[in-house]
Amino acid sequence: MARDDIRVEAIHRALDDAGLDALICALPNNVLLLSGYWPVIGTSLAIATREGRVVLIAPDDEVEMAGRALADEVRRYQPAPLEEIKQAADALWLPLREAAVDLSIEKGRIGYERGPVSVPGSYVSMYLHGASIVDLLRRSLPETRLRPADDLLANLRARPTPGEVGRIRVACRMAENAFGEGTRRLREGMKEYEAAALFRAPLMMVDPRSGVQRADGFVSVMSGANSAEAYKAYARSRDRELEPGDFVMVHCNSYADGYWTDITRTFVLDEAGPRKLEMYGAVHAALRAAMEVIRPGAMAADVDAAAREALVSRGFGDQFKHATGHGVGFAAIDHNALPRLRPASEDRLEVGMVFNVEPAIYVEGYGGLRHCDMAMVTESGVEILTPFQSNIEHLVVRSSVGDEALSDEAAARPAAMV
Repeated sequence: MARDDIRVEAIHRALDDAGLDALICALPNNVLLLSGYWPVIGTSLAIATREGRVVLIAPDDEVEMAGRALADEVRRYQPAPLEEIKQAADALWLPLREAAVDLSIEKGRIGYERGPVSVPGSYVSMYLHGASIVDLLRRSLPETRLRPADDLLANLRARPTPGEVGRIRVACRMAENAFGEGTRRLREGMKEYEAAALFRAPLMMVDPRSGVQRADGFVSVMSGANSAEAYKAYARSRDRELEPGDFVMVHCNSYADGYWTDITRTFVLDEAGPRKLEMYGAVHAALRAAMEVIRPGAMAADVDAAAREALVSRGFGDQFKHATGHGVGFAAIDHNALPRLRPASEDRLEVGMVFNVEPAIYVEGYGGLRHCDMAMVTESGVEILTPFQSNIEHLVVRSSVGDEALSDEAAARPAAMV
């Protein structure tokens, strides 16, 4: 694959401004940022130099996938048998040393990750060097001058290139397909975890012609009074059965080769009474108000304020219990990812930034309603990357068993591939 020259140039400018000769990263989302490859188990390294060179160091068993990275060079290494090493760094230090010497950065000023940071899981078990990354760098490159580069990396992640946005768009289309398929099968009597499984299964069905190697995601469903708890630290699907009149909040984080989404739709089964319609009207008004503020140069805090004021004016200010949004792309849920759409934010929006916008209402003991779209700042304003199921007519699901919208034939029909 051709390298991403826009990303390489952005790294060059950032290193030049920071007075650094190179970045060396091990966290999977930062390896993706520098090299275009999303490591599977966290034992790869990426080196990006001020001169525009990018080298990826990957274990033998990942080389097939790593070979499609955007790096100038992929160097493979053979991990030692686990019983012979204490940590992955024991097998990495020499390949790192050799690459640094070849790049003439072994005595340079090196930026590295120190944390803390939210990192999306790339596998069921993921290796994280943690503080030992410093030991690895000092062992491999004892003459370098090390400098934490977390802010630099955060700023780079905040501005995905057109090529990176292309992968985010694929992940958005995956989610759109999953929401369509899941909604078609949604019905009363299902348990929350059963409904979540319906929405998640299509995320794995990606057409090989898309060029995506790894696709999947996470889906949770919270219904009825449970949905009022969806503002908390994490969502979970339980064994509660869906009932007529329920809010059914579906939260989806899909990914395509390490580029993520953060999307929520809240459905209501069969009939939305006056109270629920009032809540839908307020959340959609808040969403429109926020989108109208988004443009190059706008303050992220003003986007939050617009959404919050729309809910306050409709009597739901106290029920909006989190920020309006945060950066999305190199992670799904990282509340410190730029730009941060919250009251105290000092972030300013720039062309190309990608983030979510998620106004919500949570009424304890009754239910919660959140609508979360992916948005990108454009020269003229905003592009909504998830323009589906955006109106009340798409969110009221006629789902009774035996309803003609859910015939046996329809329920058995396989999901389409993106």
